Amino acid sequence: MSHSTLIVFVKNKIYGKVKTRLARSIGHEEALHVYQLLLDYTRKQVAGLSANTEVWYSDKEEADDGWEELSVVKKVQAGDDLGERMSYAFAEAFQNGAGKVIIIGSDCAEIDTEIINSAFQLLSENEVVIGPAEDGGYYLIGMHKFIPCLFKQIEWSTSEVFDKTVKKLVTSGNSYSLLPTLHDVDTIDDWLAVKSRFESGL
Repeated sequence: MSHSTLIVFVKNKIYGKVKTRLARSIGHEEALHVYQLLLDYTRKQVAGLSANTEVWYSDKEEADDGWEELSVVKKVQAGDDLGERMSYAFAEAFQNGAGKVIIIGSDCAEIDTEIINSAFQLLSENEVVIGPAEDGGYYLIGMHKFIPCLFKQIEWSTSEVFDKTVKKLVTSGNSYSLLPTLHDVDTIDDWLAVKSRFESGL
């Protein structure tokens, strides 16, 4: 019997390498602190899921970073850009017997357990599910079969990522469903919009 897999893409917590756009406004040290808060928040939301969970690091596996408490599988991303990295992770999950696979990042302060569960449920009726981000990207993508074209010929980290992905789905004839549009935390405005929630302990 096939299982469901949630893949969480995270960046290694390296000074000067995380939240670089945000760091232009608040400095690298504070940006690193904000990213740790986002990681902690993401981990809390994932803790309520029944799916198999894998954490894929940008550069190398990290030990004793809190994910061990959830009994996750740790792996390292592979590929030259985000599309190749997601494509590789999806392909491996399906090869390992997953029937539904979802990838999320660790930048969204509005995603929650309910939204992720809803995404898995929508994959019972659609081939793809997408969570659009306010900036034109997406904070979640899932599928119940591997569709590699979704990760090719897209200029990542631009405002056209979501629209181009949907156009590919329409062209290829794959059914899809959309989740609520949420904000990723990339800029100072993004952070200020959610900062009070973190200061109050969410």
